[in-house]
Amino acid sequence: MKTFNINRRHFLKGASASLALSSFGAYGLDLVYPAKPLRVGLIGAGWYGKSDLFRLMQVAPVDVVALCDPDRNMLTEAGKLVAARQISRKTPRLYGDYQKLLAENALDIVLIGSPDHWHPLQMIDAVKARAHVYVQKPISVDVLEGEAMVAAARKYGKTVQVGTQRKSTPHIIDAKNKIVDSGLLGKIAHVEMYCYYHMRNNGNPPVQAVPEFFDYETWTGPAPLRPYDGLPHTRWWRTFNEYGNGIMGDMCVHMFDTARWLLGLGWPKRISSEGGIYVQKEGKSNIADTQTAVFEYDGLNCVWQHRTWGTPPDPEYPWGLTIYGEKGTLRLSTMQYDFTPVDPKGQKIHGSCLFEREKYPEDLTEDRIELNAAPATRLHMLDFLAAIDKGTKPIADIQEGHISTASCILANVSMKLGRPLSYDPNTKTVLNDPEATALLARTYRQPWSRNGLNA
Repeated sequence: MKTFNINRRHFLKGASASLALSSFGAYGLDLVYPAKPLRVGLIGAGWYGKSDLFRLMQVAPVDVVALCDPDRNMLTEAGKLVAARQISRKTPRLYGDYQKLLAENALDIVLIGSPDHWHPLQMIDAVKARAHVYVQKPISVDVLEGEAMVAAARKYGKTVQVGTQRKSTPHIIDAKNKIVDSGLLGKIAHVEMYCYYHMRNNGNPPVQAVPEFFDYETWTGPAPLRPYDGLPHTRWWRTFNEYGNGIMGDMCVHMFDTARWLLGLGWPKRISSEGGIYVQKEGKSNIADTQTAVFEYDGLNCVWQHRTWGTPPDPEYPWGLTIYGEKGTLRLSTMQYDFTPVDPKGQKIHGSCLFEREKYPEDLTEDRIELNAAPATRLHMLDFLAAIDKGTKPIADIQEGHISTASCILANVSMKLGRPLSYDPNTKTVLNDPEATALLARTYRQPWSRNGLNA
Protein backbone atom coordinates (compact mmCIF):
# COMPACT_ATOMS: atom_id res chain seq x y z
CA MET A 1 0.00 0.00 0.00
CA LYS A 2 2.78 2.43 0.89
CA THR A 3 4.54 1.91 -2.45
CA PHE A 4 1.27 2.44 -4.29
CA ASN A 5 0.68 5.76 -2.49
CA ILE A 6 4.16 7.04 -3.29
CA ASN A 7 3.77 6.08 -6.94
CA ARG A 8 0.35 7.68 -7.05
CA ARG A 9 1.66 10.99 -5.65
CA HIS A 10 4.49 10.92 -8.15
CA PHE A 11 1.97 10.20 -10.91
CA LEU A 12 -0.17 13.17 -9.89
CA LYS A 13 2.84 15.47 -9.99
CA GLY A 14 3.92 14.16 -13.37
CA ALA A 15 0.55 14.11 -15.14
CA SER A 16 -2.39 15.74 -13.41
CA ALA A 17 -0.39 18.65 -12.02
CA SER A 18 1.19 19.44 -15.38
CA LEU A 19 -2.25 19.31 -17.03
CA ALA A 20 -3.70 21.63 -14.39
CA LEU A 21 -0.72 24.00 -14.57
CA SER A 22 -0.94 24.27 -18.36
CA SER A 23 -4.67 25.02 -18.19
CA PHE A 24 -5.00 27.13 -15.04
CA GLY A 25 -1.49 28.27 -14.13
CA ALA A 26 -0.35 28.05 -10.51
CA TYR A 27 -4.01 27.94 -9.39
CA GLY A 28 -4.23 24.51 -11.03
CA LEU A 29 -2.19 23.02 -8.18
CA ASP A 30 -4.98 23.92 -5.76
CA LEU A 31 -7.31 21.77 -7.86
CA VAL A 32 -5.13 18.67 -7.87
CA TYR A 33 -3.94 19.11 -4.27
CA PRO A 34 -7.11 20.15 -2.38
CA ALA A 35 -7.17 20.64 1.38
CA LYS A 36 -9.14 17.41 1.65
CA PRO A 37 -10.39 14.99 -1.00
CA LEU A 38 -13.85 15.64 -2.41
CA ARG A 39 -16.39 12.91 -1.66
CA VAL A 40 -17.78 11.49 -4.90
CA GLY A 41 -20.69 9.26 -5.85
CA LEU A 42 -21.51 7.73 -9.25
CA ILE A 43 -25.05 6.98 -10.46
CA GLY A 44 -24.92 4.68 -13.48
CA ALA A 45 -21.88 2.42 -13.31
CA GLY A 46 -21.83 1.34 -16.94
CA TRP A 47 -19.28 2.11 -19.64
CA TYR A 48 -19.37 5.89 -19.76
CA GLY A 49 -20.22 6.42 -16.11
CA LYS A 50 -17.03 4.60 -15.12
CA SER A 51 -15.08 6.40 -17.86
CA ASP A 52 -16.10 9.80 -16.49
CA LEU A 53 -15.31 8.73 -12.94
CA PHE A 54 -11.86 7.42 -13.90
CA ARG A 55 -11.04 10.69 -15.68
CA LEU A 56 -11.98 12.62 -12.54
CA MET A 57 -9.87 10.29 -10.41
CA GLN A 58 -6.92 10.99 -12.71
CA VAL A 59 -6.97 14.75 -12.16
CA ALA A 60 -7.76 15.00 -8.45
CA PRO A 61 -7.34 12.70 -5.40
CA VAL A 62 -11.08 12.29 -4.79
CA ASP A 63 -12.65 9.82 -2.39
CA VAL A 64 -15.16 7.66 -4.27
CA VAL A 65 -17.55 6.65 -1.52
CA ALA A 66 -20.59 5.23 -3.32
CA LEU A 67 -21.76 3.72 -6.62
CA CYS A 68 -25.26 2.95 -7.85
CA ASP A 69 -26.63 0.76 -10.64
CA PRO A 70 -29.64 -1.55 -11.08
CA ASP A 71 -27.38 -4.22 -12.62
CA ARG A 72 -25.85 -5.95 -9.60
CA ASN A 73 -23.15 -7.71 -11.62
CA MET A 74 -22.01 -4.52 -13.31
CA LEU A 75 -22.13 -2.66 -10.00
CA THR A 76 -19.97 -5.24 -8.24
CA GLU A 77 -17.41 -5.16 -11.03
CA ALA A 78 -17.37 -1.36 -10.97
CA GLY A 79 -16.69 -1.44 -7.23
CA LYS A 80 -13.64 -3.64 -7.79
CA LEU A 81 -12.31 -1.41 -10.58
CA VAL A 82 -12.72 1.74 -8.49
CA ALA A 83 -11.07 0.11 -5.45
CA ALA A 84 -8.06 -0.79 -7.60
CA ARG A 85 -7.67 2.88 -8.59
CA GLN A 86 -8.38 4.46 -5.21
CA ILE A 87 -5.37 5.62 -3.21
CA SER A 88 -7.00 4.00 -0.19
CA ARG A 89 -7.93 0.86 -2.14
CA LYS A 90 -11.32 1.19 -0.45
CA THR A 91 -14.35 -0.34 -2.17
CA PRO A 92 -17.19 2.19 -2.43
CA ARG A 93 -20.57 1.44 -0.91
CA LEU A 94 -22.81 -0.19 -3.52
CA TYR A 95 -26.45 0.71 -4.10
CA GLY A 96 -29.31 -0.31 -6.36
CA ASP A 97 -31.37 2.74 -5.33
CA TYR A 98 -29.85 6.15 -6.12
CA GLN A 99 -32.11 7.94 -3.62
CA LYS A 100 -30.75 5.76 -0.84
CA LEU A 101 -27.20 6.55 -2.02
CA LEU A 102 -27.95 10.28 -1.78
CA ALA A 103 -29.65 9.94 1.61
CA GLU A 104 -26.90 7.91 3.26
CA ASN A 105 -23.80 9.73 1.98
CA ALA A 106 -22.80 13.40 2.30
CA LEU A 107 -21.37 13.90 -1.18
CA ASP A 108 -19.52 16.85 -2.67
CA ILE A 109 -19.88 15.61 -6.26
CA VAL A 110 -22.29 13.27 -8.00
CA LEU A 111 -21.54 11.95 -11.48
CA ILE A 112 -24.55 10.81 -13.51
CA GLY A 113 -23.86 8.26 -16.22
CA SER A 114 -27.28 6.59 -16.35
CA PRO A 115 -29.40 6.41 -19.54
CA ASP A 116 -30.94 9.67 -20.71
CA HIS A 117 -34.42 9.02 -19.33
CA TRP A 118 -33.07 9.10 -15.76
CA HIS A 119 -30.90 12.25 -15.97
CA PRO A 120 -33.47 14.87 -14.87
CA LEU A 121 -34.75 13.24 -11.66
CA GLN A 122 -31.28 12.14 -10.60
CA MET A 123 -29.64 15.51 -11.25
CA ILE A 124 -32.37 17.41 -9.42
CA ASP A 125 -32.28 15.03 -6.45
CA ALA A 126 -28.49 15.33 -6.31
CA VAL A 127 -28.46 19.14 -6.12
CA LYS A 128 -31.25 18.96 -3.51
CA ALA A 129 -28.83 16.75 -1.54
CA ARG A 130 -26.33 19.65 -1.80
CA ALA A 131 -23.97 17.99 -4.27
CA HIS A 132 -22.40 19.47 -7.36
CA VAL A 133 -23.20 17.42 -10.45
CA TYR A 134 -21.51 16.22 -13.64
CA VAL A 135 -24.32 14.91 -15.86
CA GLN A 136 -23.93 13.20 -19.19
CA LYS A 137 -25.50 14.57 -22.33
CA PRO A 138 -28.20 14.89 -23.48
CA ILE A 139 -29.43 16.25 -20.19
CA SER A 140 -33.07 15.26 -20.68
CA VAL A 141 -35.61 13.48 -22.87
CA ASP A 142 -38.11 16.32 -22.99
CA VAL A 143 -37.74 20.11 -23.03
CA LEU A 144 -39.47 20.95 -19.75
CA GLU A 145 -37.27 18.48 -17.88
CA GLY A 146 -34.31 20.56 -19.00
CA GLU A 147 -35.97 23.75 -17.80
CA ALA A 148 -36.52 22.13 -14.40
CA MET A 149 -32.87 21.04 -14.21
CA VAL A 150 -31.64 24.58 -14.82
CA ALA A 151 -34.04 25.92 -12.21
CA ALA A 152 -32.88 23.39 -9.61
CA ALA A 153 -29.19 24.10 -10.20
CA ARG A 154 -29.80 27.82 -9.73
CA LYS A 155 -32.09 27.43 -6.69
CA TYR A 156 -29.56 25.34 -4.78
CA GLY A 157 -26.52 27.26 -6.05
CA LYS A 158 -24.76 24.15 -7.30
CA THR A 159 -22.33 23.74 -10.16
CA VAL A 160 -23.65 21.44 -12.87
CA GLN A 161 -21.32 20.52 -15.72
CA VAL A 162 -22.68 18.68 -18.78
CA GLY A 163 -20.60 16.03 -20.53
CA THR A 164 -20.30 17.98 -23.80
CA GLN A 165 -16.53 17.82 -23.60
CA ARG A 166 -15.84 18.98 -27.15
CA LYS A 167 -15.47 22.46 -25.57
CA SER A 168 -12.53 21.04 -23.65
CA THR A 169 -10.99 19.15 -26.59
CA PRO A 170 -7.43 20.47 -27.05
CA HIS A 171 -7.29 20.53 -30.85
CA ILE A 172 -10.79 22.09 -31.10
CA ILE A 173 -9.74 24.80 -28.65
CA ASP A 174 -6.70 25.33 -30.86
CA ALA A 175 -8.91 25.67 -33.95
CA LYS A 176 -11.15 28.16 -32.16
CA ASN A 177 -8.20 30.32 -31.19
CA LYS A 178 -6.24 30.12 -34.44
CA ILE A 179 -9.03 30.16 -37.01
CA VAL A 180 -12.44 31.19 -35.69
CA ASP A 181 -11.49 33.88 -33.17
CA SER A 182 -8.67 35.24 -35.33
CA GLY A 183 -11.10 35.93 -38.18
CA LEU A 184 -9.53 33.63 -40.77
CA LEU A 185 -12.99 32.46 -41.85
CA GLY A 186 -14.34 35.95 -42.44
CA LYS A 187 -18.13 36.24 -42.38
CA ILE A 188 -19.69 32.92 -41.43
CA ALA A 189 -23.09 32.12 -42.92
CA HIS A 190 -23.45 28.32 -42.92
CA VAL A 191 -22.58 25.35 -40.70
CA GLU A 192 -22.99 21.70 -41.57
CA MET A 193 -23.02 19.05 -38.83
CA TYR A 194 -23.18 15.34 -39.51
CA CYS A 195 -22.84 11.76 -38.34
CA TYR A 196 -22.59 8.77 -40.66
CA TYR A 197 -21.68 6.07 -38.14
CA HIS A 198 -23.56 2.77 -38.43
CA MET A 199 -24.57 3.01 -34.78
CA ARG A 200 -28.28 2.16 -34.86
CA ASN A 201 -28.46 -1.22 -33.11
CA ASN A 202 -31.34 -2.60 -35.16
CA GLY A 203 -31.93 -6.16 -33.94
CA ASN A 204 -34.80 -8.55 -33.18
CA PRO A 205 -33.96 -10.29 -29.88
CA PRO A 206 -36.75 -12.38 -28.37
CA VAL A 207 -38.68 -11.43 -25.24
CA GLN A 208 -37.15 -13.29 -22.31
CA ALA A 209 -37.10 -13.57 -18.53
CA VAL A 210 -35.39 -10.77 -16.61
CA PRO A 211 -32.21 -12.13 -14.94
CA GLU A 212 -32.17 -12.09 -11.14
CA PHE A 213 -29.21 -9.72 -10.96
CA PHE A 214 -30.96 -6.98 -12.96
CA ASP A 215 -33.68 -4.70 -11.57
CA TYR A 216 -35.51 -3.91 -14.80
CA GLU A 217 -38.27 -1.93 -13.07
CA THR A 218 -35.74 0.46 -11.54
CA TRP A 219 -33.70 0.68 -14.75
CA THR A 220 -36.85 1.66 -16.68
CA GLY A 221 -37.98 4.13 -14.02
CA PRO A 222 -40.23 6.89 -15.44
CA ALA A 223 -39.94 5.61 -19.02
CA PRO A 224 -42.46 3.20 -20.65
CA LEU A 225 -41.84 -0.42 -19.69
CA ARG A 226 -40.89 -2.33 -22.83
CA PRO A 227 -41.05 -6.13 -22.87
CA TYR A 228 -37.64 -7.29 -21.67
CA ASP A 229 -35.53 -8.55 -24.58
CA GLY A 230 -32.03 -8.61 -23.09
CA LEU A 231 -29.77 -6.31 -21.13
CA PRO A 232 -30.25 -2.79 -22.51
CA HIS A 233 -26.66 -1.74 -21.91
CA THR A 234 -24.28 -0.79 -24.72
CA ARG A 235 -26.40 0.96 -27.36
CA TRP A 236 -29.51 -1.23 -27.24
CA TRP A 237 -31.48 1.28 -25.17
CA ARG A 238 -30.36 4.12 -27.45
CA THR A 239 -32.19 2.54 -30.36
CA PHE A 240 -35.58 3.33 -28.77
CA ASN A 241 -37.34 6.67 -28.43
CA GLU A 242 -38.75 5.52 -25.08
CA TYR A 243 -35.39 6.28 -23.45
CA GLY A 244 -33.81 9.07 -25.47
CA ASN A 245 -33.90 11.12 -28.63
CA GLY A 246 -32.13 8.89 -31.10
CA ILE A 247 -28.98 9.88 -32.92
CA MET A 248 -30.21 13.47 -32.96
CA GLY A 249 -30.07 13.54 -29.15
CA ASP A 250 -26.95 11.39 -28.87
CA MET A 251 -24.62 12.78 -31.55
CA CYS A 252 -26.04 16.03 -32.91
CA VAL A 253 -26.10 17.48 -29.40
CA HIS A 254 -22.28 17.29 -29.31
CA MET A 255 -21.71 18.99 -32.65
CA PHE A 256 -24.47 21.56 -32.28
CA ASP A 257 -23.19 22.46 -28.84
CA THR A 258 -19.69 22.84 -30.29
CA ALA A 259 -20.94 25.04 -33.13
CA ARG A 260 -22.82 27.26 -30.68
CA TRP A 261 -19.72 27.62 -28.49
CA LEU A 262 -17.42 28.35 -31.42
CA LEU A 263 -19.72 31.00 -32.86
CA GLY A 264 -21.35 32.40 -29.72
CA LEU A 265 -24.89 31.25 -30.57
CA GLY A 266 -27.85 30.99 -28.19
CA TRP A 267 -31.33 29.61 -28.82
CA PRO A 268 -32.20 29.08 -32.51
CA LYS A 269 -34.96 31.30 -33.88
CA ARG A 270 -36.61 28.37 -35.64
CA ILE A 271 -36.06 24.62 -35.91
CA SER A 272 -37.25 22.27 -38.64
CA SER A 273 -36.52 18.62 -39.34
CA GLU A 274 -37.41 15.79 -41.69
CA GLY A 275 -36.53 12.13 -41.61
CA GLY A 276 -37.59 8.70 -40.51
CA ILE A 277 -36.79 5.02 -40.98
CA TYR A 278 -35.99 4.91 -44.66
CA VAL A 279 -33.68 1.88 -44.98
CA GLN A 280 -33.31 -0.18 -41.79
CA LYS A 281 -36.88 -1.39 -41.37
CA GLU A 282 -36.18 -4.98 -40.41
CA GLY A 283 -35.57 -4.61 -36.65
CA LYS A 284 -37.21 -3.30 -33.48
CA SER A 285 -35.43 0.03 -33.48
CA ASN A 286 -37.83 2.98 -33.67
CA ILE A 287 -35.34 5.87 -33.95
CA ALA A 288 -34.73 7.53 -37.32
CA ASP A 289 -32.04 6.02 -39.53
CA THR A 290 -32.05 9.17 -41.69
CA GLN A 291 -32.63 12.72 -40.51
CA THR A 292 -31.94 16.31 -41.48
CA ALA A 293 -32.50 19.31 -39.21
CA VAL A 294 -32.05 23.05 -39.66
CA PHE A 295 -31.35 25.34 -36.70
CA GLU A 296 -31.96 28.89 -37.93
CA TYR A 297 -30.24 32.07 -36.74
CA ASP A 298 -30.12 35.57 -38.20
CA GLY A 299 -27.93 35.26 -41.30
CA LEU A 300 -26.80 31.75 -40.40
CA ASN A 301 -28.14 28.21 -40.60
CA CYS A 302 -26.74 25.22 -38.73
CA VAL A 303 -27.77 22.09 -40.64
CA TRP A 304 -27.60 18.53 -39.25
CA GLN A 305 -27.60 15.28 -41.26
CA HIS A 306 -27.30 11.71 -40.07
CA ARG A 307 -27.51 8.37 -41.83
CA THR A 308 -26.88 4.99 -40.21
CA TRP A 309 -26.41 3.34 -43.58
CA GLY A 310 -24.29 3.94 -46.69
CA THR A 311 -20.95 5.75 -46.70
CA PRO A 312 -19.89 9.19 -45.46
CA PRO A 313 -19.27 11.92 -48.08
CA ASP A 314 -15.79 12.38 -46.58
CA PRO A 315 -14.29 9.27 -44.92
CA GLU A 316 -11.89 11.54 -43.00
CA TYR A 317 -14.85 13.24 -41.32
CA PRO A 318 -17.58 10.66 -40.58
CA TRP A 319 -18.75 12.63 -37.50
CA GLY A 320 -18.06 16.33 -37.20
CA LEU A 321 -18.95 19.79 -38.39
CA THR A 322 -17.93 22.14 -41.19
CA ILE A 323 -18.01 25.93 -40.84
CA TYR A 324 -18.23 27.89 -44.08
CA GLY A 325 -16.88 31.43 -44.14
CA GLU A 326 -16.37 33.87 -46.98
CA LYS A 327 -12.58 33.50 -46.61
CA GLY A 328 -12.33 29.79 -45.95
CA THR A 329 -13.76 26.54 -44.61
CA LEU A 330 -13.05 24.79 -41.31
CA ARG A 331 -13.74 21.08 -40.84
CA LEU A 332 -13.69 19.74 -37.28
CA SER A 333 -14.05 16.31 -35.70
CA THR A 334 -13.04 14.60 -32.49
CA MET A 335 -9.89 13.46 -34.29
CA GLN A 336 -8.65 16.49 -36.27
CA TYR A 337 -9.35 19.80 -37.97
CA ASP A 338 -8.56 21.26 -41.37
CA PHE A 339 -8.76 24.87 -42.51
CA THR A 340 -8.87 25.51 -46.27
CA PRO A 341 -8.64 29.16 -47.37
CA VAL A 342 -10.54 30.45 -50.39
CA ASP A 343 -7.37 32.15 -51.62
CA PRO A 344 -5.32 29.47 -53.41
CA LYS A 345 -2.18 31.20 -52.14
CA GLY A 346 -3.40 31.10 -48.55
CA GLN A 347 -2.07 28.71 -45.94
CA LYS A 348 -3.89 25.49 -45.14
CA ILE A 349 -3.87 24.60 -41.46
CA HIS A 350 -4.20 21.11 -39.96
CA GLY A 351 -4.49 20.06 -36.35
CA SER A 352 -4.68 16.60 -34.80
CA CYS A 353 -6.16 15.03 -31.70
CA LEU A 354 -4.00 15.01 -28.59
CA PHE A 355 -3.34 11.60 -27.07
CA GLU A 356 -1.84 11.24 -23.59
CA ARG A 357 -0.82 7.59 -23.56
CA GLU A 358 2.56 8.30 -21.95
CA LYS A 359 1.16 10.59 -19.24
CA TYR A 360 -1.72 8.27 -18.38
CA PRO A 361 -0.56 4.71 -19.14
CA GLU A 362 -3.55 3.21 -17.30
CA ASP A 363 -5.69 4.43 -20.20
CA LEU A 364 -4.19 1.71 -22.36
CA THR A 365 -5.65 -1.10 -20.25
CA GLU A 366 -9.09 0.40 -19.61
CA ASP A 367 -11.91 -1.50 -21.29
CA ARG A 368 -13.59 0.36 -24.19
CA ILE A 369 -11.91 3.68 -23.40
CA GLU A 370 -12.15 6.39 -26.07
CA LEU A 371 -8.49 7.40 -26.11
CA ASN A 372 -9.20 10.44 -28.27
CA ALA A 373 -11.81 11.73 -25.79
CA ALA A 374 -9.87 11.06 -22.57
CA PRO A 375 -7.76 14.28 -22.67
CA ALA A 376 -10.90 16.34 -23.31
CA THR A 377 -12.76 14.75 -20.40
CA ARG A 378 -9.80 15.33 -18.07
CA LEU A 379 -9.78 19.03 -19.00
CA HIS A 380 -13.57 19.09 -18.63
CA MET A 381 -13.24 17.68 -15.10
CA LEU A 382 -10.62 20.28 -14.19
CA ASP A 383 -12.92 23.02 -15.48
CA PHE A 384 -15.71 21.51 -13.36
CA LEU A 385 -13.52 21.50 -10.24
CA ALA A 386 -12.40 25.09 -10.86
CA ALA A 387 -16.02 26.25 -11.21
CA ILE A 388 -16.94 24.52 -7.95
CA ASP A 389 -13.98 26.12 -6.18
CA LYS A 390 -14.60 29.63 -7.54
CA GLY A 391 -18.39 29.55 -7.52
CA THR A 392 -18.49 30.34 -11.25
CA LYS A 393 -20.26 28.69 -14.15
CA PRO A 394 -18.35 25.87 -15.89
CA ILE A 395 -17.74 25.88 -19.63
CA ALA A 396 -20.57 23.37 -20.17
CA ASP A 397 -22.98 24.87 -17.65
CA ILE A 398 -26.40 23.25 -17.36
CA GLN A 399 -28.03 26.20 -19.16
CA GLU A 400 -25.83 25.65 -22.24
CA GLY A 401 -26.45 21.92 -22.07
CA HIS A 402 -30.17 22.60 -21.92
CA ILE A 403 -30.16 24.83 -25.01
CA SER A 404 -28.27 22.23 -27.04
CA THR A 405 -30.34 19.31 -25.75
CA ALA A 406 -33.72 21.03 -26.09
CA SER A 407 -32.93 22.18 -29.61
CA CYS A 408 -32.29 18.57 -30.64
CA ILE A 409 -35.50 17.44 -28.92
CA LEU A 410 -37.42 20.17 -30.75
CA ALA A 411 -35.96 18.93 -34.03
CA ASN A 412 -37.50 15.53 -33.31
CA VAL A 413 -40.82 17.16 -32.46
CA SER A 414 -40.65 19.08 -35.75
CA MET A 415 -39.99 15.84 -37.63
CA LYS A 416 -42.97 14.22 -35.90
CA LEU A 417 -45.35 17.10 -36.63
CA GLY A 418 -44.00 17.97 -40.08
CA ARG A 419 -43.58 21.71 -39.51
CA PRO A 420 -41.03 24.27 -38.21
CA LEU A 421 -41.09 25.24 -34.53
CA SER A 422 -40.05 28.38 -32.64
CA TYR A 423 -39.48 27.82 -28.92
CA ASP A 424 -39.81 30.68 -26.44
CA PRO A 425 -37.72 29.92 -23.31
CA ASN A 426 -39.41 32.76 -21.43
CA THR A 427 -42.92 31.34 -21.72
CA LYS A 428 -41.67 27.76 -22.13
CA THR A 429 -43.98 27.25 -25.08
CA VAL A 430 -43.74 26.71 -28.82
CA LEU A 431 -44.99 29.94 -30.33
CA ASN A 432 -48.48 29.72 -31.85
CA ASP A 433 -48.47 25.92 -31.66
CA PRO A 434 -50.43 24.34 -28.77
CA GLU A 435 -49.97 20.85 -30.22
CA ALA A 436 -46.18 21.17 -30.19
CA THR A 437 -46.26 22.80 -26.75
CA ALA A 438 -48.11 19.75 -25.42
CA LEU A 439 -45.17 17.61 -26.57
CA LEU A 440 -42.63 19.53 -24.47
CA ALA A 441 -43.34 17.20 -21.52
CA ARG A 442 -43.57 13.42 -21.57
CA THR A 443 -45.81 11.31 -19.35
CA TYR A 444 -44.05 9.51 -16.50
CA ARG A 445 -44.78 5.88 -15.68
CA GLN A 446 -46.21 5.33 -12.21
CA PRO A 447 -45.12 5.44 -9.44
CA TRP A 448 -42.64 8.00 -10.75
CA SER A 449 -44.04 11.50 -11.06
CA ARG A 450 -43.06 14.75 -12.75
CA ASN A 451 -43.55 16.32 -9.31
CA GLY A 452 -40.02 15.09 -8.66
CA LEU A 453 -38.79 17.72 -11.12
CA ASN A 454 -39.92 20.54 -8.82
CA ALA A 455 -36.99 22.34 -7.24
